[in-house]
Amino acid sequence: MLSERRLEVLRAIVQDYVGTEEPVGSKALTERHSLGVSPATVRNDMAALEEEGFIAQPHTSAGRIPTDKGYRLFVDKLAGVKPMTAPERRAIQNFLDGAVDLDDVVGRTVRLLAQLTRQVAVVQYPSLTRSTVRHVELLSLSPARVMLVLITDTGRVEQRLVDCPAPFGESSVADLRARLNSRVAGRRFADVPQLVQDLPDVFENEERGTVSTVLSTLLETLVEEIEERLMIGGTANLTRFGHDFPLVIRPVLEALEEQVVLLKLLGEAKDSGMTVRIGHENAHEGLNSTSVVSVGYGSGGEAVAKLGVVGPTRMDYPGTMGAVRAVARYVGQILAES
Repeated sequence: MLSERRLEVLRAIVQDYVGTEEPVGSKALTERHSLGVSPATVRNDMAALEEEGFIAQPHTSAGRIPTDKGYRLFVDKLAGVKPMTAPERRAIQNFLDGAVDLDDVVGRTVRLLAQLTRQVAVVQYPSLTRSTVRHVELLSLSPARVMLVLITDTGRVEQRLVDCPAPFGESSVADLRARLNSRVAGRRFADVPQLVQDLPDVFENEERGTVSTVLSTLLETLVEEIEERLMIGGTANLTRFGHDFPLVIRPVLEALEEQVVLLKLLGEAKDSGMTVRIGHENAHEGLNSTSVVSVGYGSGGEAVAKLGVVGPTRMDYPGTMGAVRAVARYVGQILAES
């Protein structure tokens, strides 16, 4: 266990390095921070921190920089989540309140996160596997054609055209719509197949084929849309951090193009709390020089997807964590009200 003083020295090194982009020396630390000890004592503390792997000397100058291990300790023990100011919260709310549909919500969220953090923003669309049915609409387009519209609790809308095997009158469409919604509205997608399996049996023989066709289309829609979708923005922000990537930026950009990699980075939506992965904690080698801050969002108390940012390990962790958390909260509110 590090002493309180050495923890304070580590905190000061992280803060100075993030703020100045320059390796930090003992003289600068004692001048900028009220550590209450001499530069010689600070040098001893820095030597101990280096020996334990929390800081490193990038070259032969006297300055030190935090390692992944040092950032980890900083995030876990020393860094609080910086709250957003009242004007920042109003700006977030005003920007997101103008969204007209789910695609617009996700698009605005990506742009907002990238602007607030000056990092790469990644937002996962709400997953149908964790969604519930808000409403199923059936519209008669012709005697043998119906449009099925599936609306989820997260504002996602899926439309399908259904060619019926026999004419299906408007009164039958209305009857099926009412019976369908009485069974599935407010229920999880995973429960839908079992809830509707005997529905054809309550209709007349000549209508059962059409009812079965409509139900098959509904169930196929659930299966088709299980694939996760992402939106990414602010990649150009990485060019501001060229010196933070020890080799080249290309492996980072290549990793960001892989949707599977990004989904793994964000993690499972059911883990809705704040997650911070630093440097080599990211399994993908191309992202070993980056940190990922992510959190779940959703309507009600349950996360349906995640959002977050990717940036260099030399990151303003308190500010980034605060921005990610605040945006997730507002997106959840929008979904709940939509």
